[in-house]
Parts: sequence; structure tokens; C-alpha cells
Amino acid sequence: MSGLCLHFGVRVIGVVDLRGGQAVHARAGRRDLYQPVETVAGATIRSGDADALARIYLERLRVDELYVADLDALAGRPSHDTLIASIAAIGAPLLLDAGVTSIDRARRALALGAHRVVVALETLADFDALVAVCRVIGGAHVAFSLDLRAGQPIVAAGAVISPAEAPEALAARARDAGVGTVIVIDLARVGTASGPDFDLLSGIRAATSGLTLLAGGGVRDAGDLERLADAGCDGALVATALHDGRISAGEIRAAAGYRSFSR
Repeated sequence: MSGLCLHFGVRVIGVVDLRGGQAVHARAGRRDLYQPVETVAGATIRSGDADALARIYLERLRVDELYVADLDALAGRPSHDTLIASIAAIGAPLLLDAGVTSIDRARRALALGAHRVVVALETLADFDALVAVCRVIGGAHVAFSLDLRAGQPIVAAGAVISPAEAPEALAARARDAGVGTVIVIDLARVGTASGPDFDLLSGIRAATSGLTLLAGGGVRDAGDLERLADAGCDGALVATALHDGRISAGEIRAAAGYRSFSR
């Protein structure tokens, strides 16, 4: 049994994507085409109402953690600080992906109410910046987002990180930088109901032993949640399957009880 880890459940993390001050429905990473969310788990909300979306995740679906991606901040535009602070004030632990590339921006994210600050590969200039953020705010409060498109790393313009580097190697570099969490998200799969890349996730699990591993992009149903547990994932970022009811409150509770072994 040496080298084996027992995983207790996969937690479902409700995703709120913000663009233009609204909660939008992400699909295949084509951010200019994202449309406001209007229905969630059978409930109609005011078009793009991010607070209402978050509350339905928490109160109706019994999700106990949120992930907010400020797509405007990630694109270098002004961030939605007031809206983010309002979502954080609801009280659930919050993962915030808002273009954090420096210690100052990480501190700002924490001040808005983030429980964990996401440093995304798509905006990261180099891993030295990630080391610095982890050193100052503590790696337990930092999640590295391994951003992919169709399995290929997405790197920032001018970054000293090669897009040819294997995802597993990038995850290992984030581990060595001191992060407590790695998120693997394939933008080409987001909102497409195509399912995660379970083989890739198993490989990244092996490269990030001892860290929290979260997966996002294309999660379809309870079967995918069980397979994510088998791949060694601790949690799943989910939006579309919660919006359209393919993953219910009961299935979220059941997923928390899955047990699996991984190396």
C-alpha cells in the first residue's frame, strides 16, 4: 500500500463567471460570446444576477464553496470588486480568479473576501511571481490554475513559460512554488458537456501528491464526479451541469461520500 492515498469524496464547487458586471454562461472558452445566466436548477433569475446565482448554488443545491472568475480582470480590464465582495459576503468559502499576478493583487483579492487566491497560468509571467505570492500570503491560500485549451497550456504573452511544457511538469513547478491547490481547467471543454480528461488528471495527481487537486471543464453528471474521485481529484468546478439540473443536490451530497485510492 506504500504510495497510495485514500480520497474522501469530491466536493462540488459552484462557478460564477463574471463579465461586464453579469454572471455569464461560459462555453468553450469563447468569452466574447458568453451570455448572461437566466436559469439555475429550474429557477429563473434576473438576467446575469451573480448574487442570485451564488445563493441558489448554496441554498438550493447545497454547494458549500464558490469559485468566481472575473473574466474582465483576467483580460486586463477593471475588476468587479464590489460585486465580488458582495458574493464573498454571502459567507461561503470563495476561490477568486481575478488576474492575480503579484503580491499586491493577491492581498487585494484576500481583502475582497477570497478564501483562496487563484494565480492563473494564462496571466502568469513566470513562476518566480508565484513563489513570491505563496511566500507572502501562505501557500494554503494560493491555488494555481493550470489553464489549458484542448490539452495545451495557455500562457501569457511575453511569459517566460513555454506552452510546449507538459501540463504535468507545470503542475509540478506550481507544487515546488509552494501552492496548496492546483486547478486543472480546459477551456475548450467548458460548457460543452464533453467530460474531463481523466487520464490527464490522473497524471497530474501523480505530480501533485499531497496537494488539493480540483478539476473543471466539461463535467457532465454524477458519473463524471465519481470518475474524478477515481482519478484522485478532491473537487470539481461545475456550472452548466448545475444550471440545467444534470447534477442535483442529492448527487452533490453523494459525491462527497465517494472513496477512492490513487498513487
